[in-house]
Amino acid sequence: MIVPCIDLQGGKAVQLVRGRRRRLAVDDVLGLLDRFRAYPLLHVIDLDAAMRRGNNGRLVRALCRSAKARVRVGGGIRSPARAQQILRWGAEKVIVGSAAFRRGEIDHAFLRRLVERIGRRRVILALDTEGGRIVVGGWREKLLLRPAEVMPELEKYCSEFLCTYVDAEGTMRGTSLAWFRKLRRATRLRITAAGGIRSRREVRALQRLGMNAAVGMALYLGKLSPGPPTAADA
Repeated sequence: MIVPCIDLQGGKAVQLVRGRRRRLAVDDVLGLLDRFRAYPLLHVIDLDAAMRRGNNGRLVRALCRSAKARVRVGGGIRSPARAQQILRWGAEKVIVGSAAFRRGEIDHAFLRRLVERIGRRRVILALDTEGGRIVVGGWREKLLLRPAEVMPELEKYCSEFLCTYVDAEGTMRGTSLAWFRKLRRATRLRITAAGGIRSRREVRALQRLGMNAAVGMALYLGKLSPGPPTAADA
């Protein structure tokens, strides 16, 4: 299943290349709900909050309350209280990334508090990787940890994983199916794959692995649609 991504920066929905260079921006953020109305799931990521450059809280709340789809929200969730607030806005689950790690290691104390407060079924852990290693802090800091190594240890804190292949994010060059096959072997939990997904072929291959496909650039550029596959999707 395709999951559209609405990444927020400076009050706009943006698409970045590898989390750094802005490729496009959409001013009418709420208008995307109509554009993506055929999809049952949405990911909303507050990039400003993730990078500690303010936040887009009002937009996040409006999206949660207006969407007909189920909404998962991430970006800058660093406390159980913030997670609770976002769930009260109407999010189905929260996506936690950087806060799951501290000083280069898993932050078990934080994750235990989070699960005690909201329950593991409402937590998605984001394991974003570049060059094979987990990146945090808006993809600016690279840890020594590799996702396949930590997934079994993290399973007790979440209901699923969001795994972004940052090397291909926003490039429209396709993702690494080999990478996601490796991650599939590392955990029994559901995985949503992200990062460079551009074709129906990739979406189908990920579906065969039991994975959803979180897609941004390819949807914004009209390369993928919710309808049947076309020659352009191959």
